[in-house]
Amino acid sequence: MASVSHPNVKYDWYQSESHVVINILVKKVKPENVRVDIIEPKLSCTAKLEDDSDFSLTLNLAHGVQTTQTRWKVLPSKIEIKLSKVECTMWEKLEQLPAVLQRTDEIIKSYPSSKTHKIDWDKLAAQIMKEEASEPLEGDASLNRLFQNIYADGSDETRKAMNKSFFESGGTVLSTSWNEVGSKKVDVKAPDGLEFKKWD
Repeated sequence: MASVSHPNVKYDWYQSESHVVINILVKKVKPENVRVDIIEPKLSCTAKLEDDSDFSLTLNLAHGVQTTQTRWKVLPSKIEIKLSKVECTMWEKLEQLPAVLQRTDEIIKSYPSSKTHKIDWDKLAAQIMKEEASEPLEGDASLNRLFQNIYADGSDETRKAMNKSFFESGGTVLSTSWNEVGSKKVDVKAPDGLEFKKWD
């Protein structure tokens, strides 16, 4: 994972052949208080947090994205940004350079404050991630989480097998066995009762 210069707000990312999804782990943010902009290669997200402070995340993306197809949504435990890749290849890294992530009210120093209660941001981020992992999912969302976990925990051969089988089969086959798919092309497998046809 790329280095983050400020520990207060965490983020992570995952990808498919065609998309990159960035999750910024902030809780109870209002959609109207979030702004996402992309001026390649930079992506920036700014938002007002629940405690009325501001934060900004700036990423120098490692590869090109289709800016007009950028989508984002605010969930109870995170901001999710979905980017469409220009090229259908797996990225080795998200950024060209480390991210700049900071709370604008704590840029250089911690100034005296009338607040006596301090927030443990690492503990809060861990709690949000735990809540997110325990959220019940259904249908495609549940299946996607399963595949993400298999990909994240798998060996290099498992990841290669998943990427190759998914890409070559047009998304109809997902194999975790490199011995099974490594030496041959993976054919498209249409669902039962359907027939695959190429469009001329």
